[in-house]
Amino acid sequence: MANFDNIRLEKGMYASSKGFSAVLEEIDPSENYKGTPLENLDAFQRQLKRFDIRVSGKSSDVVDKFFQTSDSAALFPEYISRAVRQGMEDADVLSGIVASTTKINGLDYRSITSVPTEDEKELKVVAEGASIPQTTVRTQENLVTLHKRGRMLVSSYEAIRYQHLDLFTVTLRQIGLYIARSQLKDAVDVLINGDGNNNAAEIISAADAGVLTYADLIRFWNSFAPYDLSTLITSKDMTEKLMNIEEFKDSAAGLNFHGTGKMITPLGASLIRTNDVPEGMIIGLDKSCALEAVEAGGIVTEYDKLIDRQLERAAITCTTGFSKIFPDASKVLSV
Repeated sequence: MANFDNIRLEKGMYASSKGFSAVLEEIDPSENYKGTPLENLDAFQRQLKRFDIRVSGKSSDVVDKFFQTSDSAALFPEYISRAVRQGMEDADVLSGIVASTTKINGLDYRSITSVPTEDEKELKVVAEGASIPQTTVRTQENLVTLHKRGRMLVSSYEAIRYQHLDLFTVTLRQIGLYIARSQLKDAVDVLINGDGNNNAAEIISAADAGVLTYADLIRFWNSFAPYDLSTLITSKDMTEKLMNIEEFKDSAAGLNFHGTGKMITPLGASLIRTNDVPEGMIIGLDKSCALEAVEAGGIVTEYDKLIDRQLERAAITCTTGFSKIFPDASKVLSV
């Protein structure tokens, strides 16, 4: 069993493509602590305990606590990454629209796709000795476009050294919130305009321009067969139009909305409202097979500057991209 009190921490642990936490977990596996008071802590959290650093709550320590020793200073970039990631998770919307997330170590990635014809979507009876129908899966012609999103942490060590970590964490979570919103904007753009592989969304127009009716929604839902319309992403103006459709204003719908803030949508589809969708548009998709997210490296911090206390300009970034898997699994209703 590794003794977490004697592990040598250094900035070189951040240079691994695995990430600091994964390297630390290999040195000090959490499975060795089953049945002990530390079994609910991961390797990083055990290091916080080792140096008695409390990052949350009324009795949280000040930033300076990380810099009491060179070993504890090496924990600071990972603390920042985790706080930013927490902000991204708090604002998470992507999990409601992404079917699969692929993590890569480089910047070049070519996804796969399948565009079956209506005939290929049917699993027909195969007669004895006959050929089995084929579904073709191929790589995309163009690489997935990755966008580097982030914020520059601008401050001096002297300015924040006596700030409590719980307050500093709030600021870092906001950075994560901004990154998550930017990623949603990228995902919406790919769903509407495609990922550069000639797969822009099919546009279905409402019967009357500027007017959204229940019949339009039913026709939109029906166009997805054999896929399911599981999620709607709406612009602000389309959200108002949806909520004012008579079929969504019955007593049951009203009670549900007033009690939970969730409105009844066509056949139980989840509703996501965002200003990133152009006015007059509703994006519909089958969450299980429409969109792939590609992540390169996760949350990245400039660990040298953070560990050496030179916080004047330390970048916190995340590089992601999106690709369509089954293009027909997402469509746009234009009103």
